[in-house]
Amino acid sequence: MAGGFLLEIRRGTQSALLVIREADAPSSPLDVSVAADRVEARGGGSCQAAALPAGVSLAPSSCRGLRRLPGDGLHLRMRLRRPPPSADLVFALRESLKPQKNYMFYCQSCGDVIVKDWKFHRVLPLPSENWSALVEEWCCHPNPFARSTLHPQHGDCFLGDTFFLLNSGNESHVPESPMCCSETGHHTSQSGSNLKSKENTRVICKRCKTMLGETVSSDTIKYYVTEVIIRPSEGSFSPTPRSQFLQSMVAQCLVELSSAKTTFRFTVKGDNGKIYILIWLLNSDTLLVESLGSSFSHSVFTLFGDIFMPSSGPVGTWNAVKVLYQPCIKSRNKELPF
Repeated sequence: MAGGFLLEIRRGTQSALLVIREADAPSSPLDVSVAADRVEARGGGSCQAAALPAGVSLAPSSCRGLRRLPGDGLHLRMRLRRPPPSADLVFALRESLKPQKNYMFYCQSCGDVIVKDWKFHRVLPLPSENWSALVEEWCCHPNPFARSTLHPQHGDCFLGDTFFLLNSGNESHVPESPMCCSETGHHTSQSGSNLKSKENTRVICKRCKTMLGETVSSDTIKYYVTEVIIRPSEGSFSPTPRSQFLQSMVAQCLVELSSAKTTFRFTVKGDNGKIYILIWLLNSDTLLVESLGSSFSHSVFTLFGDIFMPSSGPVGTWNAVKVLYQPCIKSRNKELPF
């Protein structure tokens, strides 16, 4: 009996991989029918069918490479008759933040208000991480920026690849002054003379104690894009499941960095500078279509398990990036060239 479908569509190659999952051990023949806009599986006196979303059209005559993988299901490759529309995977934060507008900052983990009614006078992108080293190669004279720092002034928002910098001088917009906690457990306020160094100073959510960022100087705070949600003050806020938010932000960052830096290799580092994961970006043109089926068993792995809910309808679709990753824990993979 079929336990659901997963269709992995590649826009660039106009191809698709269909996976028909098995909810139970196969005890009778399974009849699979593929139409341009529909997939159907019959077996064991039952029928599972899923209509494809608008804009997706398969070429049934191109089906090939049928094989069964134990514990996974049937795999079948085919071509597309009409590819779906291209995905918009731009960095949403850079596109959404505008000067002269008021914004609310929320903790992504618990939804608590971090900053209230903050108006940006300027929203500017930061240069790449190693921009200072590149200046040495470009200039025939000593680096003119060697002693300068890029810190935001009052009302500024500087956007980096995975963070944004704010000037903390406008205390009237902050409901409660963020508390900084060093790694040794000592707490200190954001007064300039008592600040710890950049490496051991953290900005923590007062409600759930999640680390939101770190202090860079006496008047500059760095917030991580994976920990803070920014919304217009006049709009409503509805929390997003943690897993869904993280996947979306990581995917956007990978696509943005890959396009800007022409690279497909990345590392995930902790706040201590230690590398935990190596990531290779395989492609960013994937559309995933998933249907769990009425006979779904919770023992069957789903690609977006905690995101896919019955309220989202019989078929869920997601734009996705495909990555290869390798953990670097307990002295593993030290010899990998990266």
